[in-house]
Amino acid sequence: MFFRQKTSKDSTLSYLFGCGGLGKAVAVDVVAGDEEWFVEEASKAKSAITHVIDTHVHADHYSGGRKLALRVGAQYCLHASAPINFPCLLLNDRDVIEAGNVQVTVLHTPGHTLDSVCLLVTDMRRGPEPWFLLTGDTLFVGGVGRPDLTGREYDMAGMLFDSLHRKLLMLPEHLEFFPGHQAGSMCGSGLSGKPSSTLGFEKRCNPLLAITDKEQFIRQITSKLPPRTAEMGQIVLINTAA
Repeated sequence: MFFRQKTSKDSTLSYLFGCGGLGKAVAVDVVAGDEEWFVEEASKAKSAITHVIDTHVHADHYSGGRKLALRVGAQYCLHASAPINFPCLLLNDRDVIEAGNVQVTVLHTPGHTLDSVCLLVTDMRRGPEPWFLLTGDTLFVGGVGRPDLTGREYDMAGMLFDSLHRKLLMLPEHLEFFPGHQAGSMCGSGLSGKPSSTLGFEKRCNPLLAITDKEQFIRQITSKLPPRTAEMGQIVLINTAA
């Protein structure tokens, strides 16, 4: 299995991974303008990109996912609840995407947005145990995703709590995860500049994960929201337009 992490503008982290032996690859959270990097890296790995996934409809950057998928003949994927105006492969909770010996299990984790997903990745050549987790904007190193992008911040913060405690934190503590942003992003507060962590370390050291009372979590996260920018609404419109 091969794995690439790319840092883009606005502290966004994107990913390319797959099965080099069978020549299949998956691209995740592609930023507009970075499409060529994915094409070149897939070529170096002698792999064809079969799926391009956005972990949610982004509000902080324009997605290059559809453009990349069209260029390489891959399927573009979003969760079924995404408010989009174009056809794509709609994902549901526990769907499995196969790329050679690599399996990607979709975990629906609403909270940052209604359509947010995390991706649990397994290399079947190593065994059935998951190897790593891509958390999008649901869980960051040192923080969690902001819940106010839909204007329903109380409800969304409650969903985020449930997604974290009933799905992600039920996974093995040693599991390494890779988020959608690092320090400098407007998508969460208190983000670290470290581009990965483990669930166990975050359980011990991430102050928001230490809060086990749902109402307290909601109060805490909604009291420290980063400022929203006027551009966010326009970005969402472009990312959802036909």
